[in-house]
Amino acid sequence: MSTDAETTSRFLSRVLRHAPDSIGLQLDAQGWAGVEDLLRQARPHVRLDRALLDELVRSSDKQRFALSDDGLRIRANQGHSVAVDLGLPAVVPPAQLYHGTATRFLASIGQQGLQPGARHHVHLSADRDTAQAVGQRHGKVHILVVEAGRMHAAGHVFHCTQNGVWLTAAVPVEFLQ
Repeated sequence: MSTDAETTSRFLSRVLRHAPDSIGLQLDAQGWAGVEDLLRQARPHVRLDRALLDELVRSSDKQRFALSDDGLRIRANQGHSVAVDLGLPAVVPPAQLYHGTATRFLASIGQQGLQPGARHHVHLSADRDTAQAVGQRHGKVHILVVEAGRMHAAGHVFHCTQNGVWLTAAVPVEFLQ
């Protein structure tokens, strides 16, 4: 991805996940925004047209964005700090999921478990490689194993996004390895 495309992708992530109001954009209750509204409101901030937007949605390595079936709306797939209901059904998770984190956070996690922070959910991966890639963005990485099957049996709810990211409200310490 070129530097311009990376900058635009970061801009879209910030706007569609955290700060739609920063460009005067409205998200509906499920996090969708009109594509034409987004293009118009983004114009003073980044170079973005429909072709580039389609390319960013299609080529995003993490599939951060989704277009509606009719192509008229766009939203971020997960990671929101603004209130949205992605409408994801509760699903049974695999026995284990993974979370990559920086080693500097391990003491806090050992006391509080995994917390969503400014987001609405803790993000988990179905494989170690993805967790490794996510965790290394924040420093020296440590992979935590989440006993998701036991959590689910204890009443914790899990969702899986369109791009395979597992979401749960929090992970208590007793379910971490």
